[in-house]
Amino acid sequence: RRVFVLTCLLAAGCERSPEILWDRWGVPHVYAANEPDLFRAFGYAQMRSHGNLLLQLYGQARGRAAEYWGEEHIAEDVYVRTMGIPARAAEWYGQQEPAFRANLDAFADGVNRFAREHADELADSLEVVLPITAADILAHTQRVIHFTFVYGIDRVIGPLMAGSNTWAIGPSRSASGHAMLLANPHLPWADLFLFYEAHLVGPGIDLYGTSLVGFPGLAIAFNPSLGWSHTVNTYDGADLFQLTPAEGGYLWDGQPRPFESATQTLRIRGAEGQVRDTTITIQRSVHGPVISAPGEPPVAVRVAGLDQPGVLAQWWAMGKATSLEAFEAELRRLQIPMFTVMYADRDGHIMHFFGGRVPVRSCCDAGYWAGPVPGDSSARLWSATLPYDQLPRVIDPSSGWLQNANDPPWTTTVPAAFDPDSFPAWISPRFMHFRAQRSARMLMEDSSITFEELLGYKHSTRMELADRLLDPLLAAARRSPRPIVREAVGVLERWDREARTDSRGAVLFYRWVMSVKPDQLFAAPWRPDSALTTPHTLRNPAVAVAALELAAREIQAQYGALDVPYGDVMRLRRNGRDLPSNGAPGDPFGVFRVTHYARDQDGRFHATFGDTYYAAIEFGPTVRAKVLLAYGNSSQPGSPHAGDQLELYSRQEMRDAWLTRDSVEANLELRERVPPED
Repeated sequence: RRVFVLTCLLAAGCERSPEILWDRWGVPHVYAANEPDLFRAFGYAQMRSHGNLLLQLYGQARGRAAEYWGEEHIAEDVYVRTMGIPARAAEWYGQQEPAFRANLDAFADGVNRFAREHADELADSLEVVLPITAADILAHTQRVIHFTFVYGIDRVIGPLMAGSNTWAIGPSRSASGHAMLLANPHLPWADLFLFYEAHLVGPGIDLYGTSLVGFPGLAIAFNPSLGWSHTVNTYDGADLFQLTPAEGGYLWDGQPRPFESATQTLRIRGAEGQVRDTTITIQRSVHGPVISAPGEPPVAVRVAGLDQPGVLAQWWAMGKATSLEAFEAELRRLQIPMFTVMYADRDGHIMHFFGGRVPVRSCCDAGYWAGPVPGDSSARLWSATLPYDQLPRVIDPSSGWLQNANDPPWTTTVPAAFDPDSFPAWISPRFMHFRAQRSARMLMEDSSITFEELLGYKHSTRMELADRLLDPLLAAARRSPRPIVREAVGVLERWDREARTDSRGAVLFYRWVMSVKPDQLFAAPWRPDSALTTPHTLRNPAVAVAALELAAREIQAQYGALDVPYGDVMRLRRNGRDLPSNGAPGDPFGVFRVTHYARDQDGRFHATFGDTYYAAIEFGPTVRAKVLLAYGNSSQPGSPHAGDQLELYSRQEMRDAWLTRDSVEANLELRERVPPED
C-alpha cells in the first residue's frame, strides 16, 4: 500500500493546521485544534471525494442552475425560487450564532481552497459556481431537508421510497450488557441523497458517522459516549391548501384577498452558450407560496420549520453531547424539522423520539391533512407547532428494545410504550407495514442479542410477506392441473423465503407479488390490536394462482428456469462492477435488508435505492462499531472509492470503523494538511 504525504508548501503555521488522514476505504479522519479549522478541513475533504456533485448541488440551491448549465434545469430553478430558498438562506446566515457562523464560513473556505488548488480535478462546467459561501450551504440544507423531505419528496422519488431502519437495544436485551444502536438509512444511490462518511476530531468532539453530501457536519453519528440515528418519520410538516379564486385573488374568511406577487428574472443558458432572460411571477397567499401551474385551480403550500435556522448547529451540538441529559437539551431546540431520533449510550439508556416541528392543527386525523384541504378560512391555518414534551417519546422501555422502520411511533416496542389516543389524531397515522413487523419480530424473538447477531439481523433478507402468504398460495396452487403451476409450487416449496444472492424461488415470488394488485392480496386488513399478525388470509386464491402462472411463464421465458438464483437477476451494477445483489424492497415484501431495483435492457435489474450507510455500534467501555457505505465514499470520476464497498454489500459483510488514531495510521492511504486560512 502506498502512502502519499502532501505538504503545506512552506505555509506559515503549517504544523498546526488541520490534518486529514484518509483510510483505505476513502474515509477522511479529520483532526484539528479548533472548530473552524475542523470545518475547513471537512469542506476540503468533501471536495476531494464529491467535488463535482457538491458544486452542482450548491449551484442548484441558488436557483441559478439553468443559467449555469441549461434549459433542463428551469423547473428546478423555478421551484427553488418559488420556495424562497436563496433569500431565506441569506436571512438564516445572519441569524446564526457567531461561533457557528464562523464554522460555516470555514467550511465554505475549505471548499473554495480545494477548488483553487485542484481545479484540474473538477469539471470545467462547474467552476462558474465558485466561490461558495456559507449562505449556499444553508440554501442547500433547506432544499434537501425542508423542500425535499418535509415537502416535495414525491417530486423526486415518490411517497413510499424515503425510508430507513433503526434499532436501540438496552442492556437487558444485550448479551454483553451494553446498549447497542443500529443506524440504517435507505435513500436513492444518487444526487442529493448520497451519504458521506467521515470522522471528525477536535476540541470537545470525537464524532464518527455520516451526512448527506454538502452538509458541514454529521447527521447520523456516534461518539465515545452516545450515538443516534434517524428515520423518515410518519410526520406531516407541510400542508396543501386549495384556494377559492375571487376577484383577482382568493377567498379568505368570506372576503376576497389579493395574492402577494413578485417577479424574478431567470437566466437561461442555451445550447450554444448564449444566455437569455425570462421573467417568472411568484404568488403567495397567507398560507405560503402558490405551487399550482397557471390555469389550474390555485393551491398553496405551508411548510413548518422555516423560522428555525439552527438545523446544522443542532446536529453539531448533538454530536458534542456526552450524556442523555445533554443530548435531550439539544433535541429540545427542535431546530431539525422532522425525523425519528433513535438513541443509545454508554450508560445503558435508549430512546425513541418522534422529532420535528409538528403543526398544531384545528381538527381531524392525519388522513384528512394528507391531501389538499380547504384554504378559505383562518380556522384551518396553523402557525404554532407542538413543544418537545408533547411529542411521542420513550426512554428505557420495559421491553429493553426500540425499533423504527418508518412506521408510526405507536409500534416502536412491544408492549406499546404509549397510547396513540393520548395524542392528537393528526399527529401521525396508524399502521404497521411488513418491514416494521419483521423488524419488531426479530427483536422480540431474541432475549439476549450479541453484537454478531445484530450484524446478522441487519442483513436479514427474510420476507415477512412470504411467511404470511406463501402457505395459502401453495395450498391453492397445488389444486391446479397446469404443469407450470405445479413446477412453480415445487420451486416455492424449496425456497428459503430469503432474498439472498443464492436464494432460488425469490425471483419467482417477487414477480408473483408484482403481478397481483395490492388490494387483491389480503382478505383481513391490518388492525392495531393484532399489529404483528395482520393483514392475513389470501383474499382471492383463484386470482393468486392465475397470477402465479403468469409470473412463472414470464420467469421461464426470460431466465430459462423458475429457480434462477436471485443474485443472477438482481445485480449491483456501478462504476464498472457487476455483482450479485441481495435484499428486496422493504414493502410490500417485509424485508429488513432493503434494496430497490430498476430494470436493465438485458432483463436483469440493478440496485438503485435502499441500504446506504449503515452502522452497528456497541457502547461498552470502548466503542465497537461495524459500518458500510454501499456505493463507496466518493463520486469523483476515477476515484478508487467509487463503488469499492459493493463487494462487501454483495457478501453481506461490514467493515470495522477505525476510531483511534493508531488504527487509522495502520490503514492509511493518504495524509494531507489543509493550509491555514488566507
